[in-house]
Amino acid sequence: MASMHPREGGAPALRKGLCVLNYLASRATPQSAATIARELGLPRSTTYDLLTELAAAGFAVHIASQRLWGLGVSAFEVGTAYLRQEPLERVARPILHQLAAKVSMTAHLGVLHGAQTLYVVKEKPTSNFRPPTLVTEVGVRLPSHLTATGLAILAFLPAAQVRALLPGTDSFVDRTGRGARSLPELRRSLAATRRSGWAVEDGLVSAGMASVAAPVFDHRSMAVASIGVTFAHLCQPTPARLATSESATNVPADAQTPCDQRWPELAATVQAATAAVTAALGGHSPV
Repeated sequence: MASMHPREGGAPALRKGLCVLNYLASRATPQSAATIARELGLPRSTTYDLLTELAAAGFAVHIASQRLWGLGVSAFEVGTAYLRQEPLERVARPILHQLAAKVSMTAHLGVLHGAQTLYVVKEKPTSNFRPPTLVTEVGVRLPSHLTATGLAILAFLPAAQVRALLPGTDSFVDRTGRGARSLPELRRSLAATRRSGWAVEDGLVSAGMASVAAPVFDHRSMAVASIGVTFAHLCQPTPARLATSESATNVPADAQTPCDQRWPELAATVQAATAAVTAALGGHSPV
């Protein structure tokens, strides 16, 4: 691995800024400016100036309450853009094709683009099967906290990065009346996703549709993409709620609440696909 310390000559300000960026990328947790300055042999004033410029461009984020600095959203986007351009799509497409045929569902590959999920590959089942019409076309962007593909990635990002992506309640877009509406609520959902290893979206994007997704990891065990499958699913009202309605055919709208299904067998099939893509990219899942 090349030294992260600035060398002489060339464009010194750029080199120093890249050294700070590489240093942040090499650490598992945010660091203090004093630590960064000491490790890179830079004056503290220079380090603060570089961090401020990196933060203004979105490549660093300042966690003021802890006096720490970490990677920003732009750094993540540059990394995933490299994977998006060729290797990720080339590797994933045949695997998604096999997955869609195996489960008879539409399969898609998504990456984060800021606080949104960007769909970069989509594969449908065989021609004799007519899957439902979906909004997850290639090039479409949807709120990451509502999509299973987005949740699968967010769950394995550092907490500071999730906070930088979705800092306040106005960041939480609502499509169907379901889904997290605040950062604490999202964190609970992400914790459940980390424990299981896959994410579920049940009617958050489109009523009557559900998705299961799992993350793809790079060589640093960072979630850089995810693979999901989408299918028709309408939650049934519970018997107790049916009893409160006038009749079984007159179910109140709010009775159609999430039914907390997890679809573990389907998730295992999706995880096998993400494991294949992860291995092909030279990546590995977190220990």
